[in-house]
Amino acid sequence: MAKIKLTFGRVTRFKCPDDAAQAFLWCDEVPGLAVRATPGSSRNRYIFQSKVNKQTRRITIGDVSIWSIGDAQIEARRLQTIIDQGIDPRQVKADQAAATTAATIAKKAQETRETITISTAWNEYIEDRKPFWGARHYHDHVEVVHQGGEKRARSNKLTEPGVLASLAAVRLIDLTPDRVTQWAKIEGVKRAGRARFATRLLSVFLNWCCDHEQYKTIIDGNPAKNKKAREQLGKPESLSDVLQKQQLPTWFAAVMQIGNPVMSAYLQGLLLTGRRPNEWASLRWEDVDFKWENMTVRDKVEGLQVIPLTPYLAYLLGSLPRRNEFVFSSPTAAGGHIVEPHDAFKKACAIAGIEMTLYGLRRSFATLSEWVETPAGIAAQIQGHKPSGVREKHYIRRPLDLLRMWHVKIESWILEQAGIDFSPTITALHRVK
Repeated sequence: MAKIKLTFGRVTRFKCPDDAAQAFLWCDEVPGLAVRATPGSSRNRYIFQSKVNKQTRRITIGDVSIWSIGDAQIEARRLQTIIDQGIDPRQVKADQAAATTAATIAKKAQETRETITISTAWNEYIEDRKPFWGARHYHDHVEVVHQGGEKRARSNKLTEPGVLASLAAVRLIDLTPDRVTQWAKIEGVKRAGRARFATRLLSVFLNWCCDHEQYKTIIDGNPAKNKKAREQLGKPESLSDVLQKQQLPTWFAAVMQIGNPVMSAYLQGLLLTGRRPNEWASLRWEDVDFKWENMTVRDKVEGLQVIPLTPYLAYLLGSLPRRNEFVFSSPTAAGGHIVEPHDAFKKACAIAGIEMTLYGLRRSFATLSEWVETPAGIAAQIQGHKPSGVREKHYIRRPLDLLRMWHVKIESWILEQAGIDFSPTITALHRVK
């Protein structure tokens, strides 16, 4: 290989013959340094060629328009020094690139640690888990972090912030047990029950973060699981609200006065089935079989459960408008069915002079069913309770007709105590005066 002194003119004018794949202009001062040219290209490059472990290696230094001759010579000498030490320069370059990539990743991870908020992670969490949740459970997660301040649909009042709204803007890295305790101290005074519920949601969310590739390096343990926060929120009171038989006339009278027939039927159905409010609200028309007198309820315990459609319930549901797929439809609700029945329920209870929670209707069904000596297992199955005891779990398989026999007895007795004269053979509904 002929070698010459590299000059600016020679380097810039050097071209590759058209009949060659490439051409080299070798430096006479620094062994292994050359200018490489290819056909039809105006961009010549400095290269360095030497033997590494008895194999010829060629390394590109850079474009001649960027590198000066002197700088290229210095770089070639540096590469030869590395090779003389028994090191492959390409490996050094790869290691440097890997180190740069690792540094970039570490910097990005640090930026994430310093900027990611609970709200950001929470939104990703609920979208990830949404396919496995019911509509109400998803709504609860949206509601607890809602910032509030929006106008309500049926009044001029503004919505209140969700119970976790004050934590939404907090950086995930800053969510410590002390921070959760301070939040619990404030919320425990205003709405302890909702705060206890929100703490459970928060705890499950943080468990999810601990398994998340990105977030598991941000949090240390589960800050929601701490004794001080639980002490600030206190223990839930044991609820014992239940309708007594002497209260049935006034309660039914108040509920039947509700201007919305869908809401009235929904609340009466809760008492007459003992079902969970969310399960009952999501009942679809396809789930109701008027011919064979049964309903398929989406049960959180069994998945799907078939229960009787009793005569009075059939009358109530049959009179409702079919506005969409849901029996208890709501034109204003995003999900298409009743979501917030509490206001109407509280108003009816106030008219009746009864203090009652919505879930108290479930307790009321269980209690009132004992007046007709309904077997506990049958009442529990109608309500959707998980079977208890070895006998219930493994040996009892009740046919729907057996459930219907007792369910009709329960309904008839409740209507009798409420002073409601109802006969399945007539379409009119009367209250006994």
